[in-house]
Amino acid sequence: MSSQKVASEATAPIVARMDADDISLPDRIAEQLTVLETYPDVGLVASLHEIIDSRGRKVREPEPWRLARRSLFVPFSHGAIMYRQSLFQEVGGYRSECEFWEDQDLIMRMAVVSRIMVIPRALFQVRQSTTSTRVASAQDRLERAVDLMYRCLDEIERGGDYDQLLRTADPGAPLDPRVFVALGSVTLWAGARPRLFRRLLSRTRLSADFASLSALVWTAWASLSPATLRKFMQLLLVMRNASAQRVTTSESLVPWTPLPRIASDR
Repeated sequence: MSSQKVASEATAPIVARMDADDISLPDRIAEQLTVLETYPDVGLVASLHEIIDSRGRKVREPEPWRLARRSLFVPFSHGAIMYRQSLFQEVGGYRSECEFWEDQDLIMRMAVVSRIMVIPRALFQVRQSTTSTRVASAQDRLERAVDLMYRCLDEIERGGDYDQLLRTADPGAPLDPRVFVALGSVTLWAGARPRLFRRLLSRTRLSADFASLSALVWTAWASLSPATLRKFMQLLLVMRNASAQRVTTSESLVPWTPLPRIASDR
């Protein structure tokens, strides 16, 4: 059953999400519920998460560094959220036009009208598997959906509104090269070998910019030696987390908002 269908049938005033193959740690629900009970103006609370593979082995640590930067990207997993049903109804719930990134769209719209708080510890484990919904979905449909997400986020960064883009997607346009890094990451952390380099070359319009260069390097590296790429990504994560150590050691809750222009109407 889809996220939209499940959420539309929920009747409780507080809703906690979770995907079937992920794991909530024992204190997750109690800690998140305490936040909502303590802060009436908080409409959604989440926690950080770890990544595990199909056998339950931890392959990636939580990413507190994402809480210390300003970004449009939601820094927590979809499955790790708890929200007020009244807020979900107020913003109109999930939108079918945002297939495969409905959580990103929903949470950005929630952030416009409510406070969002993050527990800066991993109370949730996300399982990456080559049989997950995202990996198993038709490849072109999935790539188009993620491309639309990037184009919508770029529109927001320019100060625009992406609702029009949701209605006018061009199914034949070249894809954003970042699509292949985003999708390949799921396969990489599932312990498999992403084979996306040739697809990147044939389906994107590459430019002399950082996004194109990094996508070329990442997809080539992932195809040739996924094990060493995983080790590099883990080392990079350690360095990034070290720069955000204050967030994880001195704060019990961290507020999150998208870029200032998104939250300016509050």
